[in-house]
Parts: sequence; C-alpha cells; structure tokens
Amino acid sequence: MPAATVIEVTDATFANEVLERSKTLPVVVDFWAPWCGPCRMLGPVIEKVAAENEGRVVLAKLNTDENPRTAMQYRIQGIPAVKAFKDGKVIADFTGAYPEPQVRAFFQKVIGAAGTGASTADDLLRKGDVAGAEREYRAILEKSPNDAGAIVGLATILLARGARAEAEKLLERAPTDRRAKALKHRIFLDEFRQKHAGEDLEGEARRNPRDPRARYRWGVMLAAQEKYEQALDELLESVRLDRSFADGAARKAMLAIFDILGLDSPVTREYQRRLSSILF
Repeated sequence: MPAATVIEVTDATFANEVLERSKTLPVVVDFWAPWCGPCRMLGPVIEKVAAENEGRVVLAKLNTDENPRTAMQYRIQGIPAVKAFKDGKVIADFTGAYPEPQVRAFFQKVIGAAGTGASTADDLLRKGDVAGAEREYRAILEKSPNDAGAIVGLATILLARGARAEAEKLLERAPTDRRAKALKHRIFLDEFRQKHAGEDLEGEARRNPRDPRARYRWGVMLAAQEKYEQALDELLESVRLDRSFADGAARKAMLAIFDILGLDSPVTREYQRRLSSILF
C-alpha cells in the first residue's frame, strides 16, 4: 500500500500523525490487534478502500496491544474499532468487521462530512466557469495551502492555459496525492510527445524488437497518446528484455500509468499481475 494512504501509529505518534494531520485531511484510524480474527478480515478491506480514496483520506492503523494508552483514551472496548478524525475530533465511527460495501459507504460519508472545500470550485469547473473555479481554488489555497483538491483543480486549469511552470510548482505541494502524481505524469508524457514527435519510434521498436530502449520509447509515446494498454504491452516487454535498463525506466513508466488509470482500474490490476510475474 502507498505510504501516504496507510500509516502505522503509536501512543507516541498519535497526536502528530492523526490529530494534527486531520487538520488537512480526514484520518480514519483502525484500532486492531494481531490475535483478533475480525481484525484480519477487516484489514485488507479497509486498506483497499483507503487506496481507492488516496489523496482524500488517510488510514492509520494502531495496535491496541502495544498502544493501550490511546485505546483507553478513546474508550476502545471491542476491536476492530474504526474512528474517523477531522480537525482533531472524531466525526464518525463503527465497531466490527464491516463488509466492503459498508466500509466504502463509511469512507464516502467521512469524506463528504469533512470536505476539502474544493467541491464548489469543482462544480464550477464542470459547468465551464473556469474563471469562477480558479477564484475559488485560489481562495481555498489562501486559507489551506496544502488542500490537495484545490491544488489539483487549479493545476488542471493552469495546464490547460499553458502555464506549465506554475502548475508544476503548485503540484509539489501535494507530493503523495495520486491525482497530483497523475498530472505530473501527464506533464512528462506531453513533453516526451513534443520532443520526439518527428521520430519514428514505432518503426524503431518494430525493427529492433529485442531492444529494451526501443520498446520503452515506443511504449511511452503510446502512453502520451493515451493508448494505455498498448503502452503497457510495450513497457512490459522492455522490462522482460532488461529489467535494469535505465535504472528500471520501463517499470517506473508502468507505475506512472497505473497512477493515471487508478489503482482500482481493471487494466491496472491486470498489468500489475503481469509485471509481478516478471519481477518476482
């Protein structure tokens, strides 16, 4: 799981990693213990749903056996117990091994209740009021400079305008947000497409099918054209030919496409499986 999506917390780190962090994003805390069977059932489910909502919520896991002080402070009497924090306060909770649909509904409730403040701006942008959306995003960032939703929204507007440098600088404020990472990947792909537009990368790959560099370059160009499955096929072949080529460039390019498509995409899951079968 991405480090930004799931974190381990203790009595010593709870105040900073949960209470303080929840002033920026809602933090869902899973109180669990190794001996707890229902905890082992809930764990993979809640981690999967947290990954789907990367950038909008953080999942923290606290072992109640090793950290009894925090468990007592929040009156944990049965586990698994799940509590969502925003601005240092509990805004929602449940106890027991909820099935996936209910866990997903809980996360949506938490995200909706917490809000990033960017929803109004998002609505304006969807309606085509770019100027209004930009004003809203900038107003949000004046109050909350690291609001991921506003960062991504404003960066999207800036990129459409051609203000790439400002967009890239803005995106640095949200280094772990999947949407921000996806935008940075798109910037790289657009630059690659422009730089190599006059080259016959496809022909090079066809003439040299066992050259990992040729397969990599053609794969990246396909990704720049948003032909993601074809791109992944080329990049996977580059990895198969030489996984160490250019410090793992083809593997990194595949991971970038996974960010763009999203962790829950069937294409992502299929090519993650294929990539793992080569690497491991």
